[in-house]
Amino acid sequence: MICLAACVVACRHKDAVEGHDHDHGGITMDITAYSDDYEVYADVTPLAVGHESEWTLYVTRLEDFSPLTQVSLHVEMTVGGKRAGGEAVQTESAGIFHLHITPPAAGEAAVEFTLATADSTVHLMAERVPVFEDEHEAMHEADEMIDAHPMAVTFTKVQSWQTDFATALPEVKPMGQVIPVVAQVQSAPGDEMTVVAKAGGILRYVSGNLLEGSEVRKGTILAHILSDGLLDENLSVRLSAAKNDYEMAKQNYERAQSLVESRIVSQKEFLEYKNIFEKAKAEYENLQSGLSGGGVSVQVPMNGFVRGIYASNGDYVNVGQPVLQIVQNRDLVLRAEVPQRYAAMLPRVADACVENPVSREALALSDLGGRVLSYGKSVSPDNFMLPVTLAMKGSSDFPSGSFVNVWLKTAGGAPAVVVPKSALVEEQGQFFVFVQITPEKFEKQPVVVGVTDGKEVEILSGLDATQRIVTRGAVMVKLSKNTGTLDPHAGHVH
Repeated sequence: MICLAACVVACRHKDAVEGHDHDHGGITMDITAYSDDYEVYADVTPLAVGHESEWTLYVTRLEDFSPLTQVSLHVEMTVGGKRAGGEAVQTESAGIFHLHITPPAAGEAAVEFTLATADSTVHLMAERVPVFEDEHEAMHEADEMIDAHPMAVTFTKVQSWQTDFATALPEVKPMGQVIPVVAQVQSAPGDEMTVVAKAGGILRYVSGNLLEGSEVRKGTILAHILSDGLLDENLSVRLSAAKNDYEMAKQNYERAQSLVESRIVSQKEFLEYKNIFEKAKAEYENLQSGLSGGGVSVQVPMNGFVRGIYASNGDYVNVGQPVLQIVQNRDLVLRAEVPQRYAAMLPRVADACVENPVSREALALSDLGGRVLSYGKSVSPDNFMLPVTLAMKGSSDFPSGSFVNVWLKTAGGAPAVVVPKSALVEEQGQFFVFVQITPEKFEKQPVVVGVTDGKEVEILSGLDATQRIVTRGAVMVKLSKNTGTLDPHAGHVH
């Protein structure tokens, strides 16, 4: 008897330390309310008239599923025309509050939570909860509610706050048809430029650190094309000759200009001298402006990055020969090739999802600042695939020339239950979702899946649109199940 008494005292002491000092054998009931932005979850000892009930409340911001801080929480219970409630006191732990309420009457109670933040006040209504005349009856009813879901997995609020976790209701919307393809990332036509040699000669780079991927600025001189020592196309010789021709043409033109008024030189001859002078001047100034560092300069035409280097230091280059390619990666084009069997669907392709090759997350084309540009109407003799072209904003996660997974989506279709792909858990070829029983208990439920766009999945059967499910962190809930569930009668352990 002495040992038994010691065990009971020890158990009651443990409950007091964890904030659950009550006389109900660890049996509690759950009350939950949602707004667009917040979740309030209350773990409550059974409600009976005249008996004080202990409330432990957890307030979650749904945007990132984190505990809400810097907030006041008021709880009001209305039953039988009578009211009871008060201001919940925040504990040392963020997002956790405590409150004691004594129900004033028996019946179906309405519970309202009022959240007051620095920016707004939000009212959340929970579903009606029963208040019993007898405390024993209240405990028995709460115990039966626990036994209704013996396979439920416990995943506490503190665990969900510490991981990438979220719950939500499934969406009901048209899914349309989906065409999975692989697309190549290319620079948009206006975002790439090839720098060519403006003269023939020996290529000399200014810096030895110019490599593919180097950032360059517009107007920067990257190299010189030298012609000294060449028998043909010696730029210094051409410049000297052009200068002599220009000076001679200038003298003849100025002399003719002074004699044309006295008609010693005819108007026709004067125009011929003028034409020769202007040609010589243009050629000389063109050569003079293009020479820099003893040769013709190779300048960057726009800000960007070096994607290709086509001539090495010391190579001889001809006029018009490609030297460098500069890209901006400001706008990108995704080019995919689709089998002919999808030809009838292509006119209805209105959107797409693109997989980020770094995070492996599928993103809507609209979220990437993109759109569908065009699709092919015919095939060529050497390629029996139909091209589809998409446009999107540039990103370092999508290097030009790489390949990405794309899901082309057609418009229309019948409404369907749709869940995020991250909500699915696969076991031996069977798909499951975790349905929320309470914000701390989840039940694994098999589903039959339909098409997927890489981001969302159509559910053909097994899930109702009113069932709240785990949309992020389903794998963590599964691991929690595999490592062993807590005794549902053991109360909360945080």
